Amino acid sequence: MNVYDTANTLATEIKQSEEYVNYKTAKEALALNPDLKIKIREFEESRYDAQLTQIQTGKEDEEKTNKMKTLYAELIQIDEAKKYFDAEMKFNILLTDVNKIIGEAVRELI
Repeated sequence: MNVYDTANTLATEIKQSEEYVNYKTAKEALALNPDLKIKIREFEESRYDAQLTQIQTGKEDEEKTNKMKTLYAELIQIDEAKKYFDAEMKFNILLTDVNKIIGEAVRELI
């Protein structure tokens, strides 16, 4: 089988996976709640900012980290947001696992 055919088959299987379907459903539900979507975007921007600062400086910015944690603590109390975060995490684990498998297959070349 051609590697590109296999990659396309993998892409199709990922889109049919429970993790993908649940994440897509959670994102669609979020789109119907603009206020919650804004709050989640604010959290994601805060998380990105805190991570970027840590990567750039090599240390955690306590203020940015606390802001991110506070936003997350508020959001996780909302059932719809909790479902979104859970689905996002499970989908990201799936992608990470697939990337790990591929990476291990070509490790000797790296």
